[in-house]
Amino acid sequence: MSARYTTPEMKELWSEEAKFSSWLLVEKTVAQVQAEMGIIPKRAAQAIQRATFKLKEIERFEKETNHDVIAFTRSVAKSAGPAGKFVHYGLTSYDVVDTALALRCVKALTQIRAALKDLSKTVAGLARRYQHTPMMGRTHGMHAEPITFGLKCLSWLSEIERAIERVRLAAIEIGYGKLSGTVGAYTQLGPEVERRALKRLKLKTEPVSTQIIPRDRHAYMLSILALIASALERIATEIRNLQRTEIGELSEPFTRTQAGSSAMPHKKNPIICERICSLARVIRAYAFAAYENIPLWHERDLTNSAAERIIIPESFTLLHYCLIQMNKVLAGLVVRTDQMEKNLKLSGETFFSQALLLTLINKGMNRSRAYKLVQQLSFQAAATGSSFPELARSNPQVRRRLKADELDRLFDRTGLLKNIKAVFQRLGLTH
Repeated sequence: MSARYTTPEMKELWSEEAKFSSWLLVEKTVAQVQAEMGIIPKRAAQAIQRATFKLKEIERFEKETNHDVIAFTRSVAKSAGPAGKFVHYGLTSYDVVDTALALRCVKALTQIRAALKDLSKTVAGLARRYQHTPMMGRTHGMHAEPITFGLKCLSWLSEIERAIERVRLAAIEIGYGKLSGTVGAYTQLGPEVERRALKRLKLKTEPVSTQIIPRDRHAYMLSILALIASALERIATEIRNLQRTEIGELSEPFTRTQAGSSAMPHKKNPIICERICSLARVIRAYAFAAYENIPLWHERDLTNSAAERIIIPESFTLLHYCLIQMNKVLAGLVVRTDQMEKNLKLSGETFFSQALLLTLINKGMNRSRAYKLVQQLSFQAAATGSSFPELARSNPQVRRRLKADELDRLFDRTGLLKNIKAVFQRLGLTH
């Protein structure tokens, strides 16, 4: 993983040191249980509890054996002295690898959940602050009807809250270990060793394993990481769009010493949001690879292994980085309320068209006729730069059905926004 997109927390968690430490924890836990059950001598288990490993030694042994788990167990066994022969006793490689991987994935999910909660607080703050700030709502990239910027933020917040719950479910789904041996049939060690050891590791027992944990669990987890990345991309894409010169309602924070372009000094580009969009594509692609890892040959093959050395650590690392960057963007987001107001008036307030349409229908006009009339008034306003409400007020067909005070109430923007409060109440964010 490029250091450019790595956070300190994920760098430490997915380091070689952390990997082998998690393997050693599994080995020590199994040895302790085996000693208690009389499978290996207690003195041997005690010596194994004091065992360590050396990264350089593992690297040297792996060059000889071309097998990382054997290289690891040789280093551990060497440090344990004569008791070293009981290291990895009755186990197969993926008893250790998969069980240890589950431990690290649960820790990584904890980090992701914490970052999501931080992001949730930032977005909730934006939603509250701009609950009553009107802006143009857009569909198909075109002016539609007014919303508030707070409502837009509330949509982001709701998705982040769903992501927090999904991470919780992913931790449950991935929190399984296995110590069932080479083909999952407990040919050397019985299920009781597995049950006791996994309980101490705070993992659940995989109900039916092969030589590995079934890979649908990992695909589920990476799918959730991809969903979260896509949620971040949705926010980033919206900020990028609203930062465009022609709209200018939002923009990323831009530091005093920052430069936007090597050639054009005037540029302020949404580079962080663009980066998040770019990395989200990688995370989604890694989720696809996780699906490819599900169908393996018989009780196992190695086609999942190389891919997982990349896709699992990097998915977590990239997502954690994106979450932190998105939080920085939103915490320093530049909100141009003046530009939002300017854009509301840009289309001649044609956003009142639906309100006028429904009112004319209620006053007895045929829907098709009312639609055509309001459409003509809207197109006229857009073409001439005139005010839609004023064109409606001066139209004989409208004036025959609606009094001046009714038109005043109809063309009051607050009437279009009055029900937004209910959405905030639903999420408990009113103030």
